[in-house]
Amino acid sequence: MTDPLLHPGWPARLVSGPVELHPLRRRDAAEWSRLRVANESWLSPWEPTAPVPWVPRHAPAAYRAMRRTVARRARLGTSLPFAVRVDGQLAGQVTVDNIVRGALRTGYLGYWIDRSVAGRGIASLAVALVCDHAFGPVGLHRLQADIRPENLPSQRLVERLGFQREGLLRRYLDIDGDWRDHLAYALLAEDLPRGVLTRWREMSPGRPGS
Repeated sequence: MTDPLLHPGWPARLVSGPVELHPLRRRDAAEWSRLRVANESWLSPWEPTAPVPWVPRHAPAAYRAMRRTVARRARLGTSLPFAVRVDGQLAGQVTVDNIVRGALRTGYLGYWIDRSVAGRGIASLAVALVCDHAFGPVGLHRLQADIRPENLPSQRLVERLGFQREGLLRRYLDIDGDWRDHLAYALLAEDLPRGVLTRWREMSPGRPGS
């Protein structure tokens, strides 16, 4: 059980239109494995370097081990690990990780989405929901997203949601076989007084959930 004093705002279920976010569930292992394997070429350029090939690294057993780890971090108050569903089907994840409280009150944002739903505003809607939750019930002040310079769609996503580019992190993370530069983006709780979801709706007229 999560201590609400240690991790306010968790667990949580966030919903807007066809998009639902919820904590990772035990029963989703097979569905997660199928989705990750099917999206190897789409996701692997942005994933941490690993000695194990993609398919065994994304077997149902790997999901169960990963879920235990992130569930433990969530109980400790250092992570917000959400599964993303679209019309009831698993479609990705959004995580706020490495949460630090005290005077800093920050977390690092990460996300991935199924290629079949990309381009529909699903990822940005999911991220907007998580940002508002992190700044609201969870009580964070700053969210940082570190994005490779080559990943233009991800840069556009966070920029549309109000994140500001703060600098270049040289050879920052070991991604896809090498140390890669990343651009540091950040959003502060006071940057969007009406909320990130409100900005998303204004920037995405006609999208599901707007």
